[in-house]
Amino acid sequence: MNVEIDRSTRVRLTGGAASVIVGNPQIADVTVVDANTLFITGKGYGVTQVVAVDAIGRTLFQRDIVVTAGSTGSVRVWRGAQATEMACGASCAPSVRTAGDSGAARSTAP
Repeated sequence: MNVEIDRSTRVRLTGGAASVIVGNPQIADVTVVDANTLFITGKGYGVTQVVAVDAIGRTLFQRDIVVTAGSTGSVRVWRGAQATEMACGASCAPSVRTAGDSGAARSTAP
């Protein structure tokens, strides 16, 4: 399942989840809306796995989550070995996430 960075995808489960496990929370995060609905959010580039199980341990959902840059709205600017992720609309501005960032917020103030 592909999820763009800083975007969410809704997952409907066939039963009620008792536990949700994220392999690497720096790549993806899960918000449990109710027992049958999850939102998976891309946090950092890469691949991780999300698993949801019911109260007796049966697997309701198990997928590899591939977090990608997406197709629009951002550009990566390289200056030597330093990359800056830019969020683009009518104009571009530095994103709160820098390419290669481990997920920690960075200041975009000059």
